[in-house]
Amino acid sequence: MARAIALDHLQMAMPRGEEAAARDFYGRLLGLPEITKPQALATRGGLWFECGPQQLHLGVEEDFRSAKKAHPAFVVDDLRAVARNLEADGYRVVNDSVQLKGCLRAFTEDPFGNRVELIQVT
Repeated sequence: MARAIALDHLQMAMPRGEEAAARDFYGRLLGLPEITKPQALATRGGLWFECGPQQLHLGVEEDFRSAKKAHPAFVVDDLRAVARNLEADGYRVVNDSVQLKGCLRAFTEDPFGNRVELIQVT
């Protein structure tokens, strides 16, 4: 039986013209390296980032509405440090009230109101 064998990328929506805010949040604060979009797709706007062997694609959605439940979960190397950096830039970080074995978790929102989970493996 044929099956999916890996996750290549995750697509999230963002408003048109907000690439600088996306670069600041995902690039500077979360440390994801930006990937140059293929020429044929670059005119659509948005950005791509590398996250380990996967990619995060931020695509422009004309009738943008932030995702409040669906979200990516990024593994970070130091949850407290990442949370401090986000909070210093005005982002609210909430530690998860449900503790899962082997990890610390927190939630924030990107500049567009999309939910983002942060996980540190312990």
